Amino acid sequence: MTPSLNRIAHIESWKKTSLGTPIELFSSRPLTELRDQKPLLLIGGVHGDEPEGVRLARETLSWLKTQDENVIVPWILIPSLNVDGLAKKTRGNARGVDLNRNYPSADWTPKFEKERYFPGPAPASEPEVQGIVELIRDFKPRLIIHCHSWNPCIVGTGPRAQMDAKRLSESSGYELVPEIGYPTPGSLSRYGWHDLSIPIICIEEDDKNPDFDAIWPRFQTGMTAVFKDRSLREEAK
Repeated sequence: MTPSLNRIAHIESWKKTSLGTPIELFSSRPLTELRDQKPLLLIGGVHGDEPEGVRLARETLSWLKTQDENVIVPWILIPSLNVDGLAKKTRGNARGVDLNRNYPSADWTPKFEKERYFPGPAPASEPEVQGIVELIRDFKPRLIIHCHSWNPCIVGTGPRAQMDAKRLSESSGYELVPEIGYPTPGSLSRYGWHDLSIPIICIEEDDKNPDFDAIWPRFQTGMTAVFKDRSLREEAK
């Protein structure tokens, strides 16, 4: 069966970095039609030295483009949030800020032990994070998945993240854990779940022995289950 035509929207310059570099965004429909849909938000490339997360986001997008929109949950996808860091192969953005320590969570702190975790001069000081905060405010996503690479695991934050996190864990063979294992003030999980009660899933791909061609096959079954869960379509209504 050939999928019906979808209405995937592409914004080539959704936001711009401090250097003026455009950040692109895709969505299952034009954003104006998603405000009451509680879309799934998927983010790749939070850290510029973790290209595996960008690959997973882009492969997920390629798959979504082949699907009938009537069987897929509403979604928003950012292939690479930290485009300047990706170009320089650095964890931080162009200003050296760790975007996953820059969210305006209740526990944000200017203190940091290593330069790689520099949280910025103030919470949500970075345009990349400001953009995500705006998406969360305007679209109230029912789930946020962000794609990283480190020690392979699936981090499911919050009880409502567990079903989808388990799907991704079973698909990838990666361990499902409730926390990353060390404090992350100003992170998306702290802001999204602990402050706003939005379930958060962090995918950590293997950065020790990366095999880029194996990333999507490893996650395809899990991503398919997450994006095709009809009960979640009903929940969004």
